[in-house]
Amino acid sequence: MSRAHGSATADIAVPSSEYIKSGASDFLPLKGTDYIEFYVGNARQAAYFYRVAMGMSLVAYAGPETGQRDFASYVLQQGKIRFVLTTALRSGSDIASHVQRHGDGVHAIALCVDDARSAWLETTRRGAKSISDPFVISDDRGSATLSSIATYGDTIHTFVERRNYFGPFLPGFEAVASDPFARPVGLEYIDHMVGNVGWHEMDHWVAFYSDVMGFSLYQHFDDRDISTEYSALMSKVMANGNGYVKFPINEPAEGRRKSQIEEYLDFYGGPGVQHIALATHDILHTVQTLRNQGIEFLHVPHSYYAELQDRVGRIDEPLEQLEDLGILVDRDNEGYMLQIFTRPVEDRPTLFYEIIQRKGSRSFGKGNFKALFEAIEREQMARGNL
Repeated sequence: MSRAHGSATADIAVPSSEYIKSGASDFLPLKGTDYIEFYVGNARQAAYFYRVAMGMSLVAYAGPETGQRDFASYVLQQGKIRFVLTTALRSGSDIASHVQRHGDGVHAIALCVDDARSAWLETTRRGAKSISDPFVISDDRGSATLSSIATYGDTIHTFVERRNYFGPFLPGFEAVASDPFARPVGLEYIDHMVGNVGWHEMDHWVAFYSDVMGFSLYQHFDDRDISTEYSALMSKVMANGNGYVKFPINEPAEGRRKSQIEEYLDFYGGPGVQHIALATHDILHTVQTLRNQGIEFLHVPHSYYAELQDRVGRIDEPLEQLEDLGILVDRDNEGYMLQIFTRPVEDRPTLFYEIIQRKGSRSFGKGNFKALFEAIEREQMARGNL
């Protein structure tokens, strides 16, 4: 059982029909990302980082004080983003084994549905491996139904049906009245989540999301799009029927040296979630505040900004402020978007975050790929892993 829950869903505007199949029956209607659960070595300390550095508020808790004997979970929220940080209280548990293999990392991507039993039935009959059959949990604030299936590596999807639950998160969690340590930075919702898989596994997992979960191909990037002098990768972006949930899937491609995907797979011990893109409506404010609170971002050289306006045209944001903060810009035929990437947020070079603001664009910053991956390679070189 995945131990995380909540009542806000993190949806975004429905994308244009250019990307999403029209007229097809959606057998797995998703309302958005319900929560992301991380298995971590010390949830109390990790929660402090996310509260003080990333501005999330502690809203609910489960642990020994609430009757849980084997784990402790801290539920953090900002806007429609909800993270659950779970740690083992005993060394022999599945949670402890996950942390030993992977370090701190994403265990469950929970998806909000109206019917968790139907979601489980529809996906398992199409070939998904069941992790948890549908089950009901309840307390004095109502009941919720959950079910789970396996996806790449040790990552799972949990379907959460909470229409009959009125508590702070899920049954068994106690509300936290207020958080004196949270420093909000303007993060609004989860834009997308990126999974790294092994050599020649991308198409297998693209087929999984298509055949098992009813997703369709949103965008595709090959090694000609995402390459540098030293390394390359390939990526396909899958989106569900209403466009609320997007999962880019990355795999390594042949290059002269080790790619960022290979480095991730080596240190994570297999496939897993590489980064989570968090949306804001004011990226200048959000990034400046995150920097002030200790978040470190990748460095982008001056040459990128010297050519920026020739490439993307007129934008609203001051160029000098974008350069000072290291924010990237790209444009497509619907508008432009701004993005920036953190350094890995733990000692293993695995999980990191993207901060993104969309001003019409629904793409993924293809024009920024070279600058981004050269920045990542400079970090790899400093770690001795390029």
